[in-house]
Amino acid sequence: MKGKLKFRFSRKTFAYPYMIFLLLFVVTPLVIILINAFLSDKGTLTFNNFIEFFSDAGGGMTVLGNSLLIGIITTLICLVIGYPVALLLVKYHASNKVLVLLFILPMWVNFLIRTLSTKAIFLALDINLGMGTVLFGMVYNYLPYMILPLHTTIAAIDKSYFEAASDLGANKFITFLKVLIPLSVPGIISGITMTFIPAISTFAISEILSSSKIYLFGDAINMHFSKTVNSFGVGSVMSLVMLVLVIIANVFVNLTNKEEEVKSSL
Repeated sequence: MKGKLKFRFSRKTFAYPYMIFLLLFVVTPLVIILINAFLSDKGTLTFNNFIEFFSDAGGGMTVLGNSLLIGIITTLICLVIGYPVALLLVKYHASNKVLVLLFILPMWVNFLIRTLSTKAIFLALDINLGMGTVLFGMVYNYLPYMILPLHTTIAAIDKSYFEAASDLGANKFITFLKVLIPLSVPGIISGITMTFIPAISTFAISEILSSSKIYLFGDAINMHFSKTVNSFGVGSVMSLVMLVLVIIANVFVNLTNKEEEVKSSL
């Protein structure tokens, strides 16, 4: 029939539901947060929310600094533990896949359940909740995010590089230092990013494993959006700051990966 529209299925058609989902649940909330950052409690346009945060009148910059410090410590501990574990998994992956599964299994359980279980263990052992338990909980929850990128990167390295280094007289330590580590830099950068960003933005882990004694950036954002404080403007500014940190981290990872691709092609 003339004038009748014909609908044809294509690859783009299957992307429409996802695009609608992103528009409703990702783009729209970000726009709302951006608008709230420039609105006062009375609904008028203002920059006081930014002034209050960056002037540290409400302690926002101090909390951000503490969160960055804890995030750096957590990331370093995960890297120190995760790199040898990733090497171990690569070595025994073919012969013992159960070992790899043991490190993936915790990711199948909701992190809130894992954290509550960890708190129950600490209380059963009569361990005081504080900074030590918070760091333990962060390392426990985010360690797989360090191990998996390292495991993927190291497993993809061509074994002929190590054979060439051995033929040239390099011992295991020199091979590890000058061959393995440089070739695994993309995995290290990805692992650091996947660990650091959640570590500085978390609030449930610090709240549960310290009985609200440790106050981090995620706790501050959650508090400003709560009914007790009801300061959507400052909370929106803090959310934007976190978004900027995430964007900077992603740009840094992309630039690093591009540099590694250029070096490998030379």
